[in-house]
Amino acid sequence: MDRTQTSTFLRGTEIEIVNPDIVRGRYQSVLFDFDGTLSLIREGWPEVMIPMMVEILAQTPTHEPEDELHRIVESFVMRLNGRQTIYQMIQLCKEIAKRGGKPDDPLVYKRSYYDRLNRRISGRIEGLRNGSIAREEMLLPGSTALLEELRRRGMALYLASGTDEPYMKEEVRLLDLTDYFNGGMFGALDDYQRFSKKLLIENMFRRHGLHGPELLAFGDGFVEIENTKEVGGTAIGVASDEVRRCGVNQWKRNRLIGAGADMILPEYRQYEALLAYLFP
Repeated sequence: MDRTQTSTFLRGTEIEIVNPDIVRGRYQSVLFDFDGTLSLIREGWPEVMIPMMVEILAQTPTHEPEDELHRIVESFVMRLNGRQTIYQMIQLCKEIAKRGGKPDDPLVYKRSYYDRLNRRISGRIEGLRNGSIAREEMLLPGSTALLEELRRRGMALYLASGTDEPYMKEEVRLLDLTDYFNGGMFGALDDYQRFSKKLLIENMFRRHGLHGPELLAFGDGFVEIENTKEVGGTAIGVASDEVRRCGVNQWKRNRLIGAGADMILPEYRQYEALLAYLFP
């Protein structure tokens, strides 16, 4: 069945119900992705990562034309979105070797990518630090109101990110969100096998004795949606337009539905209607 053809919308909202059969109202723990789901600090990261990888692959002995390389790189970068950044770099190494090149360690490429990305976002970070940029400008609309309401309802809130943990925690602090995540905040590690969103969800289930319908998750990447559905939780796909800060990004929407998202929303302006549906 094509799930995109059976969707309906909550009346008077942009909240799309893809799966009307979820078990509502039993939620105890809520998992949030960070970049693109709450934070806009790293908006534009694909425009840094993809050209960097195309540039590297264009130096290999048997590379394709640049437009074909761009298509290949975009495909695997976005497929791995939501996992730790190192996995995209591991795939880059495989692509280099496939074309007759000799790849460096994946951590070398990850650090090079972060150097480039940090140059792009340094003005945003500094603006948040000195107050010239309001934190609301770097958040999806309605984020803090939604977090506040979930906390008021007694939820255990967790944050998980594919971004390196020190960067992620500093950005959470700058956005004044730290206190909401009473369950903890978890990001990527150089020893990448010690952390994944899948492992975090398994730990949440052990720690709280959860059953599937008691987990609610919000994310704009394939991975957190897929991991949530694997354990029987409710997955909210956040198809955010990170530039305009409103409206649905159709590419994200289609990708998130393909991953198994139960609902799609653009941001959280209509959080009251969302919560009224989830907690009937």
